[in-house]
Amino acid sequence: MAIGNSYPIDKNIEDQDLFIGTKYSNRQTVNFPAQNLADYLNTRGKISIAGQTSWKFVTADPKQGTISFIPLEGNNTPFSNVTYLRVAINDLAAQNVVGFFEYIVGSQIMLSEQNEISSFGHYKLESYSVDTMDGFYVMGFSYIGGNGVLTENSLYDISLFNPLPETGNTFIFTQDVPANPWVINHNLDKFPSVTMVLSTGQVGVADITYIDENNLTITFSGDESGKAYLN
Repeated sequence: MAIGNSYPIDKNIEDQDLFIGTKYSNRQTVNFPAQNLADYLNTRGKISIAGQTSWKFVTADPKQGTISFIPLEGNNTPFSNVTYLRVAINDLAAQNVVGFFEYIVGSQIMLSEQNEISSFGHYKLESYSVDTMDGFYVMGFSYIGGNGVLTENSLYDISLFNPLPETGNTFIFTQDVPANPWVINHNLDKFPSVTMVLSTGQVGVADITYIDENNLTITFSGDESGKAYLN
Protein backbone atom coordinates (compact mmCIF):
# COMPACT_ATOMS: atom_id res chain seq x y z
CA MET A 1 0.00 0.00 0.00
CA ALA A 2 1.28 3.46 -0.90
CA ILE A 3 2.13 6.02 1.77
CA GLY A 4 -0.96 8.14 2.51
CA ASN A 5 0.57 11.48 1.61
CA SER A 6 1.48 10.17 -1.85
CA TYR A 7 -2.17 10.01 -2.93
CA PRO A 8 -3.65 13.01 -4.80
CA ILE A 9 -5.91 15.37 -2.84
CA ASP A 10 -9.54 15.55 -3.97
CA LYS A 11 -11.54 18.33 -2.29
CA ASN A 12 -14.78 17.42 -4.09
CA ILE A 13 -16.34 14.69 -1.92
CA GLU A 14 -19.18 12.72 -3.52
CA ASP A 15 -21.68 10.30 -1.95
CA GLN A 16 -20.03 7.16 -3.34
CA ASP A 17 -16.44 8.14 -2.50
CA LEU A 18 -14.70 5.70 -0.15
CA PHE A 19 -12.81 6.27 3.09
CA ILE A 20 -10.35 3.63 4.30
CA GLY A 21 -10.79 2.58 7.92
CA THR A 22 -10.71 -0.30 10.39
CA LYS A 23 -13.79 -2.31 11.38
CA TYR A 24 -13.91 -2.41 15.19
CA SER A 25 -15.55 -5.86 15.43
CA ASN A 26 -12.86 -7.78 13.54
CA ARG A 27 -10.04 -5.21 13.10
CA GLN A 28 -10.18 -5.61 9.30
CA THR A 29 -9.35 -2.74 6.94
CA VAL A 30 -12.47 -1.79 4.97
CA ASN A 31 -13.89 0.99 2.76
CA PHE A 32 -16.62 3.27 4.16
CA PRO A 33 -18.80 5.09 1.55
CA ALA A 34 -19.11 8.82 2.22
CA GLN A 35 -22.94 8.65 2.12
CA ASN A 36 -23.01 5.90 4.77
CA LEU A 37 -20.70 7.92 7.00
CA ALA A 38 -22.97 10.96 6.65
CA ASP A 39 -26.06 8.83 7.44
CA TYR A 40 -24.36 7.43 10.53
CA LEU A 41 -23.47 10.89 11.84
CA ASN A 42 -27.02 12.16 11.23
CA THR A 43 -29.01 9.27 12.64
CA ARG A 44 -26.80 8.71 15.68
CA GLY A 45 -26.70 12.40 16.61
CA LYS A 46 -22.89 12.45 16.50
CA ILE A 47 -22.90 16.03 15.23
CA SER A 48 -24.29 18.09 18.08
CA ILE A 49 -26.97 20.64 17.15
CA ALA A 50 -28.52 22.39 20.13
CA GLY A 51 -32.23 21.74 20.52
CA GLN A 52 -32.41 18.95 17.90
CA THR A 53 -33.15 15.22 18.23
CA SER A 54 -33.33 12.50 15.54
CA TRP A 55 -36.04 9.82 15.08
CA LYS A 56 -37.41 7.12 12.79
CA PHE A 57 -41.15 7.26 12.00
CA VAL A 58 -42.76 3.80 12.22
CA THR A 59 -46.30 2.45 11.84
CA ALA A 60 -45.57 -0.83 13.66
CA ASP A 61 -43.33 -2.17 16.43
CA PRO A 62 -42.26 1.10 18.12
CA LYS A 63 -38.81 0.95 19.71
CA GLN A 64 -36.37 3.37 21.26
CA GLY A 65 -35.46 6.02 18.73
CA THR A 66 -38.90 5.97 17.08
CA ILE A 67 -41.95 8.19 16.79
CA SER A 68 -45.36 6.79 15.86
CA PHE A 69 -49.10 7.42 15.93
CA ILE A 70 -51.65 6.09 18.41
CA PRO A 71 -52.97 3.66 17.17
CA LEU A 72 -50.07 2.43 15.06
CA GLU A 73 -50.95 3.60 11.55
CA GLY A 74 -50.59 6.71 9.42
CA ASN A 75 -48.12 6.17 6.59
CA ASN A 76 -48.32 9.23 4.29
CA THR A 77 -50.26 11.26 6.87
CA PRO A 78 -50.04 15.00 6.10
CA PHE A 79 -48.12 17.04 8.68
CA SER A 80 -51.23 19.21 8.98
CA ASN A 81 -53.16 16.24 10.44
CA VAL A 82 -50.66 15.46 13.22
CA THR A 83 -52.04 16.22 16.69
CA TYR A 84 -50.38 13.48 18.79
CA LEU A 85 -47.23 11.37 18.53
CA ARG A 86 -45.90 8.53 20.66
CA VAL A 87 -42.23 9.36 21.30
CA ALA A 88 -39.62 7.07 22.86
CA ILE A 89 -37.70 8.36 25.88
CA ASN A 90 -34.45 7.88 23.92
CA ASP A 91 -33.79 9.23 20.42
CA LEU A 92 -31.67 7.55 17.73
CA ALA A 93 -28.51 8.78 19.45
CA ALA A 94 -29.66 7.00 22.65
CA GLN A 95 -30.11 10.38 24.38
CA ASN A 96 -32.74 10.51 27.10
CA VAL A 97 -34.94 13.38 25.89
CA VAL A 98 -37.47 13.59 28.73
CA GLY A 99 -35.97 16.54 30.58
CA PHE A 100 -35.57 18.53 27.36
CA PHE A 101 -39.10 17.97 26.06
CA GLU A 102 -40.65 18.65 29.48
CA TYR A 103 -38.84 21.97 29.53
CA ILE A 104 -39.98 23.14 26.07
CA VAL A 105 -43.71 22.42 26.45
CA GLY A 106 -45.44 25.58 25.24
CA SER A 107 -42.69 26.33 22.71
CA GLN A 108 -42.72 26.03 18.92
CA ILE A 109 -41.02 23.02 17.34
CA MET A 110 -40.20 21.77 13.85
CA LEU A 111 -40.74 18.14 12.80
CA SER A 112 -38.71 17.82 9.59
CA GLU A 113 -37.63 14.98 7.34
CA GLN A 114 -33.88 14.56 7.05
CA ASN A 115 -32.54 15.36 3.56
CA GLU A 116 -35.98 16.69 2.49
CA ILE A 117 -36.05 20.32 3.62
CA SER A 118 -39.52 20.94 2.12
CA SER A 119 -41.12 18.08 4.07
CA PHE A 120 -41.90 19.47 7.53
CA GLY A 121 -44.47 20.38 10.14
CA HIS A 122 -44.33 23.48 12.34
CA TYR A 123 -46.19 23.12 15.65
CA LYS A 124 -46.67 24.41 19.13
CA LEU A 125 -45.85 21.66 21.63
CA GLU A 126 -48.96 21.71 23.83
CA SER A 127 -48.28 18.73 26.09
CA TYR A 128 -45.80 15.97 26.90
CA SER A 129 -46.98 13.19 29.20
CA VAL A 130 -46.19 9.57 30.12
CA ASP A 131 -47.71 7.02 27.74
CA THR A 132 -49.41 3.77 28.76
CA MET A 133 -46.64 1.95 26.85
CA ASP A 134 -43.54 1.65 29.03
CA GLY A 135 -40.59 3.70 27.81
CA PHE A 136 -42.68 6.18 25.80
CA TYR A 137 -44.31 9.60 26.15
CA VAL A 138 -47.12 11.25 24.20
CA MET A 139 -46.64 14.66 22.56
CA GLY A 140 -49.66 16.84 21.86
CA PHE A 141 -49.41 19.46 19.10
CA SER A 142 -51.25 22.39 17.58
CA TYR A 143 -50.41 22.84 13.90
CA ILE A 144 -49.01 26.17 12.67
CA GLY A 145 -47.80 25.38 9.14
CA GLY A 146 -45.84 22.99 6.97
CA ASN A 147 -45.72 20.88 3.84
CA GLY A 148 -45.67 17.21 2.88
CA VAL A 149 -46.41 13.91 4.63
CA LEU A 150 -44.87 11.55 7.17
CA THR A 151 -43.40 8.47 5.46
CA GLU A 152 -42.91 5.10 7.15
CA ASN A 153 -39.29 4.32 8.15
CA SER A 154 -38.05 7.76 7.11
CA LEU A 155 -35.81 9.73 9.46
CA TYR A 156 -36.97 12.96 11.11
CA ASP A 157 -35.60 15.67 13.34
CA ILE A 158 -37.59 17.29 16.14
CA SER A 159 -36.08 20.66 16.95
CA LEU A 160 -36.85 23.75 18.96
CA PHE A 161 -37.94 26.40 16.48
CA ASN A 162 -38.58 30.13 16.74
CA PRO A 163 -39.36 31.60 13.32
CA LEU A 164 -40.47 35.05 14.46
CA PRO A 165 -38.75 37.66 12.28
CA GLU A 166 -39.06 40.30 14.97
CA THR A 167 -37.41 43.68 15.18
CA GLY A 168 -38.06 44.96 18.68
CA ASN A 169 -41.73 44.16 19.19
CA THR A 170 -42.66 43.87 15.50
CA PHE A 171 -43.79 40.71 13.71
CA ILE A 172 -43.67 40.49 9.91
CA PHE A 173 -45.97 37.95 8.23
CA THR A 174 -45.35 36.99 4.59
CA GLN A 175 -48.07 35.56 2.33
CA ASP A 176 -46.27 34.50 -0.87
CA VAL A 177 -49.22 32.73 -2.52
CA PRO A 178 -52.47 34.73 -2.95
CA ALA A 179 -54.95 33.66 -0.29
CA ASN A 180 -57.93 34.89 1.68
CA PRO A 181 -58.02 35.12 4.64
CA TRP A 182 -54.49 35.38 6.00
CA VAL A 183 -54.24 33.38 9.24
CA ILE A 184 -51.46 34.71 11.47
CA ASN A 185 -49.91 33.26 14.64
CA HIS A 186 -47.66 36.05 15.93
CA ASN A 187 -47.09 35.22 19.64
CA LEU A 188 -46.74 38.90 20.60
CA ASP A 189 -49.01 38.39 23.63
CA LYS A 190 -51.08 41.47 22.75
CA PHE A 191 -53.61 42.82 20.24
CA PRO A 192 -51.19 44.50 17.78
CA SER A 193 -51.80 47.19 15.22
CA VAL A 194 -51.66 45.77 11.70
CA THR A 195 -50.55 47.23 8.36
CA MET A 196 -50.84 45.22 5.14
CA VAL A 197 -48.63 45.90 2.13
CA LEU A 198 -49.76 43.95 -0.91
CA SER A 199 -47.42 42.47 -3.52
CA THR A 200 -48.49 45.35 -5.81
CA GLY A 201 -46.91 47.79 -3.34
CA GLN A 202 -50.30 49.16 -2.26
CA VAL A 203 -51.46 49.33 1.35
CA GLY A 204 -54.11 46.66 1.80
CA VAL A 205 -57.65 47.26 3.04
CA ALA A 206 -59.18 44.38 4.97
CA ASP A 207 -61.11 43.29 8.05
CA ILE A 208 -58.94 42.23 10.99
CA THR A 209 -60.32 39.72 13.50
CA TYR A 210 -58.44 39.18 16.75
CA ILE A 211 -58.88 35.56 17.83
CA ASP A 212 -56.79 36.05 20.98
CA GLU A 213 -53.60 37.85 22.04
CA ASN A 214 -51.45 35.65 19.80
CA ASN A 215 -53.61 34.94 16.74
CA LEU A 216 -55.58 36.96 14.21
CA THR A 217 -57.03 36.75 10.71
CA ILE A 218 -57.00 39.32 7.90
CA THR A 219 -59.92 39.03 5.48
CA PHE A 220 -59.80 40.74 2.07
CA SER A 221 -62.43 40.99 -0.65
CA GLY A 222 -60.45 38.43 -2.64
CA ASP A 223 -57.18 36.48 -2.69
CA GLU A 224 -54.11 38.64 -2.00
CA SER A 225 -50.38 38.18 -1.43
CA GLY A 226 -47.94 40.44 0.37
CA LYS A 227 -46.82 41.21 3.92
CA ALA A 228 -48.48 42.17 7.19
CA TYR A 229 -46.59 44.23 9.76
CA LEU A 230 -47.76 43.76 13.36
CA ASN A 231 -46.67 46.14 16.12
